[in-house]
Amino acid sequence: MSQVMNDLNHIFALISFYLIMYITPGPNNSMILASGIKFGFLKTIPVIFGITIGHNLQLFLVCIGFGKIFEVFPDMQFFLKILCAAYMFYLSYKILGSFNNIKNKNAKPINFYQAALFQILNPKAWSISSMAASGFITSEMTLFSSITTIVIVALIVCPIAITPWAAFGSLIRKFVKNTIIKSIIEYMLAFLLLLTAIFFIIQ
Repeated sequence: MSQVMNDLNHIFALISFYLIMYITPGPNNSMILASGIKFGFLKTIPVIFGITIGHNLQLFLVCIGFGKIFEVFPDMQFFLKILCAAYMFYLSYKILGSFNNIKNKNAKPINFYQAALFQILNPKAWSISSMAASGFITSEMTLFSSITTIVIVALIVCPIAITPWAAFGSLIRKFVKNTIIKSIIEYMLAFLLLLTAIFFIIQ
């Protein structure tokens, strides 16, 4: 009975950890929000699943020891931060005036593979994976059971936590017909992306 309670407490702690980490602002949620605004909720679903699958593959690799690379080559993580920040600076620039192209048939949303591959450059995703591996692989379970639990819970919680960003972006989409409101939203999103980029570099 006590073992069952320990297992449940372990899972609840893991769920809480993931919810907090996934729902807070970061490169993934910024990308989802921008996609929701420009293309609507339905066309952002592939982005949500791309992030989920890409991150879970990353999480699995870190859990089986790939995260050790960062311990041996710490400069690699800083290099990834710079790449991610540069991409976010680029996204913030592209947001300005981008709502003019919302009805442009040639505009294409980020696809599943692009969202999945973006996890390679996402330092927050690497941090989540590293913290999950170091904090939730327990000696009370076999290594296989621990990794399986960590990955399955992430697979369930990740899309639940990040989907509201797409829904919120889709809701904002209704207001971008007004030129003034559109400009305000564009500059606010661009500014938030810049702040996030700076935060990742200096942390």
